[in-house]
Amino acid sequence: MDAPRLFVLCRHAESELNVLRRVNGDPTIEVPLTRRGEQQAQMLGDQLRNVPIDVCAHSRFGRTRRTAELVLAGRAVEIREQPLLDDVDVGDLEGASLDAYRAWKQSHARRDAFPGGESLDDAARRYARGFEALLALPASVVLAVVHEIPIRYAANAAAASSDLDWPVHAIGNCVPYLFDEEALRRAIKGIRRAVG
Repeated sequence: MDAPRLFVLCRHAESELNVLRRVNGDPTIEVPLTRRGEQQAQMLGDQLRNVPIDVCAHSRFGRTRRTAELVLAGRAVEIREQPLLDDVDVGDLEGASLDAYRAWKQSHARRDAFPGGESLDDAARRYARGFEALLALPASVVLAVVHEIPIRYAANAAAASSDLDWPVHAIGNCVPYLFDEEALRRAIKGIRRAVG
């Protein structure tokens, strides 16, 4: 019998914009990790030290790449970029306060695109394709350093919630969420079912 595959999804370490409570959906804008964020990534590296990670995927955002580098410091693990798991493109809300972002979300439907950006439903469809790309990797253990929203969607969809935002909502920085292959496939199906 083949050993079960493991997918470790984690949000990047704390960034400067996390502290400022501002949103960033443009991967060309460099947002450094805080000192605390670097410590979080190093601690996650310690926690995963005895897990035989075959490959690590990260989004195009520097904060995910830097987190991955710190988590895997001293290990010979392939690190590759996966744009399908980028954060939501918030368009004209780039750099806005978290409160302004949430206010816009509350006054619009999931299918409505952020001005100059993408909709949450479109992002969810992209995440489903991104998770399929992880499944296609020829690896037994995959680490994916991504963003809060794709992990939230995966966790809720895998648990058969009809709401991608609940019951799991707040995803902490550098907190690992573990999925076996079956759970990640359930997440993909659940995401697609939720967004139609």
